Amino acid sequence: MSINSLRQIRESFMISKAELSRNAKISALTLTRIEGGKPCRVETKRKILLALGLKLSDRDKVFHLV
Repeated sequence: MSINSLRQIRESFMISKAELSRNAKISALTLTRIEGGKPCRVETKRKILLALGLKLSDRDKVFHLV
C-alpha cells in the first residue's frame, strides 16, 4: 500500500474523520493530510493512536515508514 493504513483502520472502527480528529484533538484538515500520506509529528501520531484505542506499539500497523 502506498499510503498509511489510518483511513482503513478508522473506517473499520466506523469512526468519522470529524470524530477521530475531535477525540485526538487535532484538526480535520491535519487528519485528511495524514490519511493522504503526508508526514506528521510523533506527538500527532501518538494522539491518533490513543484516540483509536490502540497501543503505541501498534504505530507501525497504522503509520508505515517511507
